[in-house]
Amino acid sequence: MLLEVDSLVSGYGVIEVLHGITMHVEKGEVVAIIGPNGAGKSTLLKTIYGLIPTRSGITRFNGEPITGLKSQEIVKRRIALVPQERSVFPSLTVEENLEMGAFIRNDKGEIKKDIERIFKRFPIIERRRKNPALLLSGGERQVLGIARALMLRPEMILLDEPSTGLAPKVVREVFNIVQELNGEGTSVLLVEQNARMALSVADRAYVLEAGRIHLEGRGSELMHDDRVRKIYLGEQ
Repeated sequence: MLLEVDSLVSGYGVIEVLHGITMHVEKGEVVAIIGPNGAGKSTLLKTIYGLIPTRSGITRFNGEPITGLKSQEIVKRRIALVPQERSVFPSLTVEENLEMGAFIRNDKGEIKKDIERIFKRFPIIERRRKNPALLLSGGERQVLGIARALMLRPEMILLDEPSTGLAPKVVREVFNIVQELNGEGTSVLLVEQNARMALSVADRAYVLEAGRIHLEGRGSELMHDDRVRKIYLGEQ
């Protein structure tokens, strides 16, 4: 088991948001977390990544506890986070943003090779390589965020709402990237408001409501679950 979350409780200040979350990701899987706004989906990712303190419960990665570690320690385990806020460095160029993604690496020659591989793979940002990131469109920033995460050479990527604010065509492109990364062996934990797209690429998925897991199963099974279809897919 690659990632294991057991009875996780966390929140903000006096407010408890997650009430005993238990879930896991196997090596090579895409696992989706879907649910309504305010369910605690992003809080779950941030707690796993050490940005929000764990109040109780434990998280393990490759069998080793990572609960209580700061995010700068968790990233050394080759776990990358692409946050919802499209967190790029706006004053830095696209190329400099990619260099920042490799900040824990010392192999300068390989870093340069990885940057060129990424530009070859993502021409949407290659043509902007010398432009400040603040000039990018929302879709270009999302691709840059994923590309920067790849500079870590991660074993696992945590993606927080990658489709937010994007045009449908760009959303499809982003999810194609997710499938390509997974096909190359990268495990993905995906938090996503677009339930249909998330379930279409997920091996397994969890439905999170009010800080608790209410449903879990294979993505294809949940796509045909009557409750999921009515509430999250807008079908009757």
